[in-house]
Amino acid sequence: MAQPLTVGAEEEFLLVDPDSGAAVPAFEAVIAAAPSNGAAQRLKPEVSAAVVEAVTEPHRELSLLADDVRSLRSAAAVAAEMAGCAVLACGTELVPGPYMPPTSGSRYRAIHRKYGALVFGHIPCGLHVHVGMPDREHAVRVSNHLRAWLPTLQALAANSPISLGRETGYASFRSTWWSYTPVAGPAPLFTDAAHYNALLDSLVASGVILDRKMAYWFARPAEEVPTIEIRVMDVCPTSDTVILLAGLTRALVATCLQAVERDAQLPPVSEQLLSAAHWQAARYGLEGDALDMSSGRPLPAWTLVERLVKHVTPALSDAGDLALVNDLLVELRNSGSWAGRQRKIIQEGGNLTDVAAYLRSLFLK
Repeated sequence: MAQPLTVGAEEEFLLVDPDSGAAVPAFEAVIAAAPSNGAAQRLKPEVSAAVVEAVTEPHRELSLLADDVRSLRSAAAVAAEMAGCAVLACGTELVPGPYMPPTSGSRYRAIHRKYGALVFGHIPCGLHVHVGMPDREHAVRVSNHLRAWLPTLQALAANSPISLGRETGYASFRSTWWSYTPVAGPAPLFTDAAHYNALLDSLVASGVILDRKMAYWFARPAEEVPTIEIRVMDVCPTSDTVILLAGLTRALVATCLQAVERDAQLPPVSEQLLSAAHWQAARYGLEGDALDMSSGRPLPAWTLVERLVKHVTPALSDAGDLALVNDLLVELRNSGSWAGRQRKIIQEGGNLTDVAAYLRSLFLK
């Protein structure tokens, strides 16, 4: 039996005042406070100075990925505390406050100038899952097969119903807001890697994006490592949810890779229907109906989750992940979605500080 594909995770965490939960531009202080060795060396900058990104190593076993995720979260929490702040795994800013400056560095300042309030008006924090690929050609073709399934992963991860002090009406406001950037949302269909590279080169030449890393599609071949990167998910409060999503994502990518290798025909997908499915996933998450891409009809979101699991069950079994993923799904379903849990605190009389405290309490779980 072939080895499982490698899987890794990048988590973007919000740096906040430990009392109010408001964002603070503390990235440089956090890095200065971090140890000079170990997991802290994989804490990286993002565009906003109020965000720190934790980057795991690639792993073939979910148990090792889980250890890595927890180690990085612990390192981030310790460094933040030493710098006088805290870390939240939340898709958007909860508490209103002043605009956050960019992280120091010419690229981040250029992005800030280019996109204005799209990057400094809100701070989006996502979970990006990387799955190993044989080469770029396979990654591009796999991205074509992924498209119809990604709204379900988006709904599972929805964790940003509140933004800047307001109930947005969306389970994942992060993905809705981020879709306004010029090269975001569902990836186009590509004939091959040459087609992908030519389009990216054209976009960079146009000046709309500054470099190839700014193609923020929901799935894309990574530029620096031999992986496909799935970018559709909000960052999640617990490491268990990260492992659930990483396991499902790897199994979905493995299933699509098998389809590519047997030259399976792509299922017909309407571009407008696909955009609508992503909007529906962002709007309702797991709490309402999702859009069934095969029929164009609404179905309960959990029905589509069950279909996804059935679709990738052989890949989950091959990787030894089926029991763990099923257990984590049952736990999530019984406890409620992360968007729903944030809302429940407010509905029961809590405030934004209570929501922030709740999310902080889960960070090392």
